[in-house]
Amino acid sequence: MDIYDLDFPILQFPFSAHEQSTWTIRHAVEGVQIFGGIGSGKTSGSGRMLALKYLKAGFSGLVLTAKPDEKETWQNYCAETNRTNDLVIIEPNGKYNFNFLEYESTHTNSNEAITENIVQVLKTVIRAGEEKDSGKGDDPFWESALDMLIFNVIDLCKIAYGSVSVQMMYDIVQTLPKATDQTNNQEDEQEKSKAFNKAYQSAHNKVLEKVRAWDKSLTAQQQSLFAEPDTYHQAVLDNVIEARLMKFLHEFFFDNFKNLSSKTRSIIEFTFSGFLFRLLREPVYSMFCRNKSNITPDDCLNGKIIIINLPVKVYHKVGRDCQILFKYIWQRAMEKRNIKLNRRPLFLWADEAQNFLHEHDAEYQATARSSRISTVYISQNLPNYYASMGGQKAEYRVKSFLGTLGTKIFHANADIETNKYASELIGDTTFFEPSRTITTAKDFSQSDSLSLKIDRHVRPEKFISLRTGGEKNNYRVEGYFHRQGDSFAGKKNFIKIDFDQLFRP
Repeated sequence: MDIYDLDFPILQFPFSAHEQSTWTIRHAVEGVQIFGGIGSGKTSGSGRMLALKYLKAGFSGLVLTAKPDEKETWQNYCAETNRTNDLVIIEPNGKYNFNFLEYESTHTNSNEAITENIVQVLKTVIRAGEEKDSGKGDDPFWESALDMLIFNVIDLCKIAYGSVSVQMMYDIVQTLPKATDQTNNQEDEQEKSKAFNKAYQSAHNKVLEKVRAWDKSLTAQQQSLFAEPDTYHQAVLDNVIEARLMKFLHEFFFDNFKNLSSKTRSIIEFTFSGFLFRLLREPVYSMFCRNKSNITPDDCLNGKIIIINLPVKVYHKVGRDCQILFKYIWQRAMEKRNIKLNRRPLFLWADEAQNFLHEHDAEYQATARSSRISTVYISQNLPNYYASMGGQKAEYRVKSFLGTLGTKIFHANADIETNKYASELIGDTTFFEPSRTITTAKDFSQSDSLSLKIDRHVRPEKFISLRTGGEKNNYRVEGYFHRQGDSFAGKKNFIKIDFDQLFRP
């Protein structure tokens, strides 16, 4: 059987000698969420089994890291499945680099798309951090203001220097004009040397050159049509793209942003410059900004398994930001591929997944199935997601996102809300409850009856006592496996199964 066929079985569930069900690539690419408390065996049980099955079946993909031991874990997985040669580790002082600005600049067909792509990447990572830290992400003013600042800084870099770098953007943001700045004749040499002024003057000169070239190309008839100053000015804006863009830059930096209250503009500036500052520090700068790329997301289409070894527990916010940055670029690149030319199934793997969520995850997951991407997120409980996604209506946003993941596995958990969610998801069942009535008065009487009752298939408290593996449990981890759509052996959409912590593919 073709291992890239969507009906290729990944897991098989035997029910009897004559009855069994399979969980296929088709189910895998609908997404997987694994829940389990600390020590429940979610990573070493169901997580380990799925990872080995995916690698054995030829999946490639991206692994994000929260804990320091995840690199070694995946090295072992790849060794067990003969995929060591496919393993690529992006880490400090490693041999692989990914220059995200270079990648975004060379994978689009127009200057407008380059700016849009870079802005989208930067603001997605910044907003992911804002939502986690303060919940500020729901305020449209801050989003629009940050968007405009990033757009205009990038456009200024492109016009002035023909390229964009993290250092350029950081220097420009640090020297933006303020309402209290000296101007015109009072401006001294130190003011002229500021990064923003140098970039703005360079951009102005280059636009002026283009306007002169356009003016020289006019015929005598056209020159007569544009004789009036206002008409000529409008014709320049209509025919010289850079001149129109320069007009927007001037209006933004000198009319709008410059005159914002100091507190407001400081928040916007520090949000952007603070993120750029973290990218400028080693080892991140060498890994993602300074050196040319020798590995890109596209290498996953040729079978590579990329690990971003910047565990959040070690590198904290900068590790998280860089992994979200790579994840978002990877997601967009994988969605662009032609499935008819490349049918290889992919995975996006994140343990402690609450660290790596961003605002486009639900939108991405809605189309991941058609792109043959299996998202596997592992987390302890629902409140982890609520805290990470932040903002207003966090509960609805999280549950909406979880609704896009077709398979859910629930291990032992002491979190009431997660257990309640699991119980409700698995659903209700009907059963007959016997009852007996005994009357002792003048005469003795007894009556028996049956009544139809409705209750949960699995009560919330049942999840607390699931086996958690280890030697005392013979290395068996219990969990409830729930999938949407196809039922198991034509009966129910869930099954309680054991996961072997010593499983070998």
